[in-house]
Amino acid sequence: QVQLVESGGGLVQAGGSLRLSCAPSRSIFSINAMGWYRQAPGKQRDLVASITSDGNTTYSDSVKGRFTISRDNAKDMVYLQMNSLKPEDTAVYYCNADIRDLGLRVFYRYWGQGTQVTVSS
Repeated sequence: QVQLVESGGGLVQAGGSLRLSCAPSRSIFSINAMGWYRQAPGKQRDLVASITSDGNTTYSDSVKGRFTISRDNAKDMVYLQMNSLKPEDTAVYYCNADIRDLGLRVFYRYWGQGTQVTVSS
């Protein structure tokens, strides 16, 4: 079973920056879209940003102009650069990816375990 491993969360003051990273735990065949979601306490999990295999990006309105999603296809990694962080950005951030594993012909969506981002005012 493939796992997505996230890193880079933590505690930061408002106005600060953090960079999240995510990659599969082992080699896989290929990856299509990758993305980041977040879930604050008592709220649903919402899309933050996504990126296709050829680099097309989508952002939620609440993070446009502050967050940047990118990927390194050679390393199967996806990143989320978060600048000008606000207290309302506090949430658990989840990575996801549509992965075709070795020996398989179809893509499945995998999720990371989540990484906490806390922005203090």
